[in-house]
Amino acid sequence: MHGPRVEREKKGVFRAVGLGLITGAADDDPSAIGTYAAAGAKLGPAFLWTAPVTLPMMFAVVYLSSKLGQVTGQGLFDVIRDRYPRWILRSALIGVLIGNTIEAAADLGGMAAALNLLVPIPERLIVLGVGAAILSLQIWGSYRLIRNVFRWLALALLAYVGSALLAKPDWRLVLRGTFIPSFQFNETFLSLLVAVIGTTLSAYLYTWQSNEEVEEEIAIGRTELWQRRGATRAELKRSRRDILSGMFFSNGVMYFIILATASTLYTSGHTDITSAAEAADALRPLAGAAAGALFAAGVVAVGFLAIPVMTTGAAYDLCQAMGWRHGLHARPRDAKRFYAAIGGFTGVAMAMNFIGFNPMKALVWAGVVQGFSTPPLMLLIMLLTGNRAVMGEHVNGRFISALGWITVAAIFAATVGLVATWVL
Repeated sequence: MHGPRVEREKKGVFRAVGLGLITGAADDDPSAIGTYAAAGAKLGPAFLWTAPVTLPMMFAVVYLSSKLGQVTGQGLFDVIRDRYPRWILRSALIGVLIGNTIEAAADLGGMAAALNLLVPIPERLIVLGVGAAILSLQIWGSYRLIRNVFRWLALALLAYVGSALLAKPDWRLVLRGTFIPSFQFNETFLSLLVAVIGTTLSAYLYTWQSNEEVEEEIAIGRTELWQRRGATRAELKRSRRDILSGMFFSNGVMYFIILATASTLYTSGHTDITSAAEAADALRPLAGAAAGALFAAGVVAVGFLAIPVMTTGAAYDLCQAMGWRHGLHARPRDAKRFYAAIGGFTGVAMAMNFIGFNPMKALVWAGVVQGFSTPPLMLLIMLLTGNRAVMGEHVNGRFISALGWITVAAIFAATVGLVATWVL
């Protein structure tokens, strides 16, 4: 036992950092940016407290998915297929595939609208160009290339820090809104709160992180499943640190997006924002052209990261559920169904923007699907990572277990809240 553990420890030193950063940045996709912008415009700085409150839940979701991938050497849906009945597997799969595809379509539309503010090109042509560029990177780019491109794209989200500072916020109100939670028991507040929780804890984060861990293992030579099984404490410690920094980055971006629109649109009475592009356009006369341009540029850059995370994530989930060969490490001719699935999901997302597709209405339906599929998926993750037969010595400890179950409860509460807003 000592020899393999030492060898694993040496290889673990070379584990790429920044996986958590990519996942965190993908969480701030164009639709999420639109949701945060709408919340800031509608509710002002009093809504800032939601960022620090959701941070530990984001960490729990992504870390447990990461740990599952590292210890089992498999993606989430591979593990579910091995452990649960087919009806559970397929129920979870359908919800994730629908939610990912619709959200990718909405993000394509959001990117096109934001890019149209910077360059006067018809939005449909932008959808075609962006979709083709993303698909080309996924099919012909190596895993290492894709990972490194994603890291640089993640840094574009720092544009929202600049937008918020250019908005010249009232720091007294900012501090109060950050550290003193306030609630409003009305439909507007509850629906935005549910939307923010649902957006920050989307299902595509779980599957992407577990699959990314497997890809990293394969990238350092662990091509067989038996080589990938198990993880050292040092590897998991590095993973925790990496994911915590990535979630902190993602959560900080969420905070500054809310701050930017709260400091400008809310104070000026421009409270009805329905998309990230609309927020960028509205910011221009209030915070200056630079703030509006930074906001729009951030939408475009992170869209190039988030959309392939969603479409590739959907392809991973489908192939794992069906038992097909998959992985960005494989060449297209060796994993034809996997790359065909990526092309199919990307194609559907592009096509939806040519058939009278309303991105915001679609996001509502994507949120509904994610709202009902995400809680059971997180429940499965908690059951799997708490199962000693699956995790061995790395079964969940008391702290992460408590945090995970609190997160499950919060996600289920968000779903109940969503239904409540309909009834109200």
